[in-house]
Amino acid sequence: MASHPDVSFSKVKEPHYFALFDLNDLDDEELRDAVAAEYLDRYFPQIDPKAEVIAEASVSYLYAPERLLPLLRLWPDAKFVLAVRDPMELIPSLHQRLLYQGDETVADLQKAWKLVGERRQGRKVPRTCLDARQLYYDEAGRLGKNVSHFFEVMGREHCHVVVFDDLKANPAKVYAEMLDFLGLRQVPLPTGKKHRAGQGFKIGWLQRLLKRPPVARTVLAGQHFRRRVSTKPHKKPSWLSGRVMATRTALLRWNRTAAPPVRISDALANDIRETLHKDRLLLSRLLDRDLDHWLGGKPLPAGKAGGSRRKKQTEPAP
Repeated sequence: MASHPDVSFSKVKEPHYFALFDLNDLDDEELRDAVAAEYLDRYFPQIDPKAEVIAEASVSYLYAPERLLPLLRLWPDAKFVLAVRDPMELIPSLHQRLLYQGDETVADLQKAWKLVGERRQGRKVPRTCLDARQLYYDEAGRLGKNVSHFFEVMGREHCHVVVFDDLKANPAKVYAEMLDFLGLRQVPLPTGKKHRAGQGFKIGWLQRLLKRPPVARTVLAGQHFRRRVSTKPHKKPSWLSGRVMATRTALLRWNRTAAPPVRISDALANDIRETLHKDRLLLSRLLDRDLDHWLGGKPLPAGKAGGSRRKKQTEPAP
């Protein structure tokens, strides 16, 4: 989306602004002022005057739609693209990403999965974690529940769902359908984009120090974090800050390595499957398509990744 000529994309890909701040109690004038100063000016400092759409990609919005109601007061025609993926792939990917960012410290996915209950009670949450809700892996996988709730709160007419299976099978078609939904002119899908492989690290404590430092956060944590938290996000860094950032970048590059392969034990796979089975059925009904291949079910036949419809319900409804 960022490459589309009629789109101005946020300078931080995932600002999470409306999820982090509850603006529902503000009157219209207060809301406009707050969003102008703390959202538009911070994350869209140079909006292209020719752009038809401003866009960002905060995944957290799927799990907190009530926080987006003020957004609809400002932009009644706002639209939301919801991307969903097989939870058996989503959960390991999320865990791997949180490890890399420093929000998670338990490297074993099965152990992290078993800690969800305690973390809901505020226990065993890493001090470096910015938001403990990220660590609720079961909730992240309940896409049926969360998509259904999002539809109820925001209105289904505002929503377009992209299934990752379709994106893998025919990205150009998915891109064209998304542009239609957003009312943007059709342009070719950008080529040459490479899939970003999962990233790992050599030394955990060094990664957390650089990504989630206990002090000097606006310097050591990087430009994206600075844009989120600094009172003067556009202030040019000093010479010293520039040297610190250069050193930080070099250390992160040295510490980076390919993420280790994810191995899900049979016990964990069964636990995930049992936990999310009914939720998968709910999402299947919402989208009116067959998702039996999710959660380690039967594989899709070749060439059947997109648009397959749900079979007649043979399993009990949740």
